[in-house]
Amino acid sequence: MRIDILTIFPGMFEGPFSHSIVKRAMEKGIAGIYIHNIRDYAANKHKNVDDYVYGGSAGMVMMIQPIADCIERLKSERNYDEVIFLTPDGELFNQSAANALSLKGNIMLLCGHYKGIDERIREHYITREISVGDYVLSGGELAAAIVADSIIRLLPGVLSDETSALSDSFQDGLLSPPVYTRPAEYHGWKVPEVLLSGNDKEIKAWNYARAIERTRSRRPELLNETD
Repeated sequence: MRIDILTIFPGMFEGPFSHSIVKRAMEKGIAGIYIHNIRDYAANKHKNVDDYVYGGSAGMVMMIQPIADCIERLKSERNYDEVIFLTPDGELFNQSAANALSLKGNIMLLCGHYKGIDERIREHYITREISVGDYVLSGGELAAAIVADSIIRLLPGVLSDETSALSDSFQDGLLSPPVYTRPAEYHGWKVPEVLLSGNDKEIKAWNYARAIERTRSRRPELLNETD
């Protein structure tokens, strides 16, 4: 998989993609992440990428020309399955969306800033708009890192135990059950006996029951009315 990220702050991605699972995925050649500085495409001598809003509203807007030129160059080199704009008014990102995007080959992520981007970019280039939550960030960079991380960890060969992702929260519409590790007792606090029993059937039943219980308590909207 290839992910191209368009941003005016490329340095913000040095940390998120330099460690852990995403770094290993890139080292294995399973995923490639390429950061493109939109300022490099600015036609003016000062490399400005924003301008005042038509109509007199407060704030600045990212200009159409630098973004369009960057997108056009990348699209001239390869086909993209999705050109995604990270924006608070996009569809709410969830595990189902991550699963679907993990099946794609080439994805472009556009990070907005200021009051947003010129609407003509959204009208003529963007194929999908995604929000990571009902709140506003300073820019789309953190959202793009979240989307990229959630997609890449699902790719075959990325996780050492490929069944691990299947038991994550939201993967089956439920929150994950509680998890424990050694020691079996600490300060008198004990791990549930069933998890030490070795009885796979009983353990699976316990995990499912606790997942339902936790979901009903914390995120009841995820459950079907019949559950």
